Amino acid sequence: MTDRDDQAQAEILKRLAVSRQELRRVLDPPRKEPGGSVPRGDRDEFPRSRTMQMLVSGRGLGIVGALAGGLLIARPALALRLLRMLPGGTVARMLLLRAFTALRAKPDEGDDLPGADH
Repeated sequence: MTDRDDQAQAEILKRLAVSRQELRRVLDPPRKEPGGSVPRGDRDEFPRSRTMQMLVSGRGLGIVGALAGGLLIARPALALRLLRMLPGGTVARMLLLRAFTALRAKPDEGDDLPGADH
């Protein structure tokens, strides 16, 4: 190659690097700190993607449940096939953790009843 071709190629590579950085900035905004509302995204956490984390959140879980119920009623064979694709142990561990934290977070309902001795 000639010097002119090398310079043209270097210019193209610079512009590509700049456009990649812009795309990364737009498509992958910086995550908040661990104390914020967006999780850190450790590779050990399940689910790892932010989309799945949103779906598994409180509101997203209701939407996913409604969709799964509708799919189970409309096409049970497809729903069961999709269910088999989930990592069972990890999902079960996550559901148990949610259940235990929900039980711990509930206040004792019997304490506020009239006539209850303290």
